[in-house]
Amino acid sequence: EDPQGDRFFFRLHVAAAVACRSCSRPPPPQAAARPPAMPSKKIPTKNISRPTQPVRLYTSGTLLSYRRSQRIQKTHTALIKIEGVQSRKDTAFYLGKRVAYIFKAKREKRVGTTDATKARVMWGRIGRHHGDNGVVRAKFRNNVPARAFGARVRVMLYPSNV
Repeated sequence: EDPQGDRFFFRLHVAAAVACRSCSRPPPPQAAARPPAMPSKKIPTKNISRPTQPVRLYTSGTLLSYRRSQRIQKTHTALIKIEGVQSRKDTAFYLGKRVAYIFKAKREKRVGTTDATKARVMWGRIGRHHGDNGVVRAKFRNNVPARAFGARVRVMLYPSNV
């Protein structure tokens, strides 16, 4: 505790006792006791973020192939199987979500202000379901190359429709 605060209350107590001796009355019980503490004002504190696990904003999927008929394939639309999605009803949540196909290129390239890297991203968007087994159709800004079939894609959980 603060020693100066204790001295203050000691002096207060002695002064009350001296004042009471001069009038030959016993000191009042309030003078001997400490005065009630003032209620402390709550100081608003900023929320201190604690180190936590990073939040994953995507789920995995697999590029299956282009949309196709018996003889013709439509290269502007890719089919994606999303992990954990088994029915047409389940695909409703993912409609409009963004898809990222991440791959490595031969040469490094600077993107923005970051360091040079070989990683590249092709962005697309889920348009609708395809069949009843949880496969969806996605259109990419540039058509996905055929060598990407079987590769993993990230199905982002944004934009949110909830």
